[in-house]
Amino acid sequence: MQQVSLDVKYGEALVITGASGSGKTTLIGLMAGLDSASSGGVELLGHSLTKKSEEQRAAIRAGNIGFVFQSFQLVAAATALQNVLLPLQLAGDKKAYEKSVDALMQVGLGPKADTLVDLLSGGEQQRVSIARAFAVEPKILFADEPTGNLDAKTGEQISQLMFDLRDQKGTSLVLVTHETVLADRGDRHIVMQSGRITGE
Repeated sequence: MQQVSLDVKYGEALVITGASGSGKTTLIGLMAGLDSASSGGVELLGHSLTKKSEEQRAAIRAGNIGFVFQSFQLVAAATALQNVLLPLQLAGDKKAYEKSVDALMQVGLGPKADTLVDLLSGGEQQRVSIARAFAVEPKILFADEPTGNLDAKTGEQISQLMFDLRDQKGTSLVLVTHETVLADRGDRHIVMQSGRITGE
């Protein structure tokens, strides 16, 4: 990253595009506190991440940040419901079960709550990951190529689902994608090239 200055507004859908290796994933990793900046500063939900330990950054993310990845990042030997429950249980949420069931219903997977994720299609697995991300009622959702492993039709359904949930929950959405159609749906679109923002 070089000379990158960026603010994300509350409830905004920010789309980041650029060629492979342009720095998109690195940028959201820094924004979310998954990585540490070697220089400069990052502020997340009013907290400066500079000089924070991984444990301190994780505490800031807990219950506030959701993630959706291209590779789904699900627990393979668990059911859809168990996958959504896990982060809520780790956070000690007393309404974990109710929130998890509701999240699966919202993504259209209520009837498959007890199905092992290994037995679900790719699109269904990504729906589980979206349910898991939104179940914690995050203030910000970071999505890194969420439709990258899906066919065009399923990818469009997943994209629509994320924007619908964003609208319902008021969650800020930071979305990395190669899909030009997705880029057009954001409130703001920035382009990365060689670690720099080259267009907006």
